[in-house]
Amino acid sequence: MSKIAVMTDSNAGLTQEMGEKLGIKIVPMPFFIDGEEYLEGVTLDQKQFFEMLDKGAKVSTSQPAIGMVTSMWDELLEENDYVVYFPMSSGLSKSCETATIASHSDEYEGKVFVIDNGRISVPQAQAVFDCQEMIKKGLNIHTIVKVLEETGMNHDIFLMLDTLDYLKRGGRITPTAAALGGFLKLKPVLMIKGEKLDSYRMRNRTIDGAKKIMKEACLKCIEGYMKDIDGDTSNIHFEVAYSGTDTTEALAFVEEIKSEFGIKNVDMLQLSLSIACHTGPGALGMAVSKAIPNDIKDDIIIEKNDEILKELR
Repeated sequence: MSKIAVMTDSNAGLTQEMGEKLGIKIVPMPFFIDGEEYLEGVTLDQKQFFEMLDKGAKVSTSQPAIGMVTSMWDELLEENDYVVYFPMSSGLSKSCETATIASHSDEYEGKVFVIDNGRISVPQAQAVFDCQEMIKKGLNIHTIVKVLEETGMNHDIFLMLDTLDYLKRGGRITPTAAALGGFLKLKPVLMIKGEKLDSYRMRNRTIDGAKKIMKEACLKCIEGYMKDIDGDTSNIHFEVAYSGTDTTEALAFVEEIKSEFGIKNVDMLQLSLSIACHTGPGALGMAVSKAIPNDIKDDIIIEKNDEILKELR
């Protein structure tokens, strides 16, 4: 059986420590703060980041150097036949496109597979977990990649912002709109899917109101297109994301979701700094992802071709 390694970037909300524990290679995303470069989770943690942000530091995001990414591929390929790499959605960063081009070079063609499934944050992490589950089942690399690409958009994530200041800093809204939103104490709910961070419900003033909006939005997704996929609404992953170092609201939201949806498990992860630099601290999110099918089967012909290719190498 082929050995398959899994790799993602820190936009999934997974820390270096989590990656080591779960057997997932994590690419740390780079940031420039007041002109100095930092790597998420390596030379910059969440506490440091928000302290700098609070002091008005100028923050800009960047994509990881392709040399760092390919060196990780090289390391993984020393002990594995294939690497499946999950960068953040190509609609939100050029890092996916850069990695995809590199994966088609002679050195990595047929050995490294870059998955562009339109995800970031907790849905991105869930795709990584789905990949690991298929590997455990013994599915071949072609089947795994096909399923991941076909099911990538079967997710939704909604985010409540505690403040509009950081959208203003990033130029996403005007200073006038930010000032008006602050005066009205608005806590807007945004939606992230595929290519953009978009408004969903702007005129909300309380955390409880935002939670209600997000739960209703997720329920609509579950009972809408997710149910249309297979007629089932029980095979859903529920997730919560948050920014900042205070987990109080996020933990309370997890219990609230469990109670209202009658479920036992809700995954909770911090928002990556790539998102947090736009939301600021105090952001709270809810996501739902459709579980991958249980009855996936390999294409035996492809599996045989794999063995032939290995012999030719």
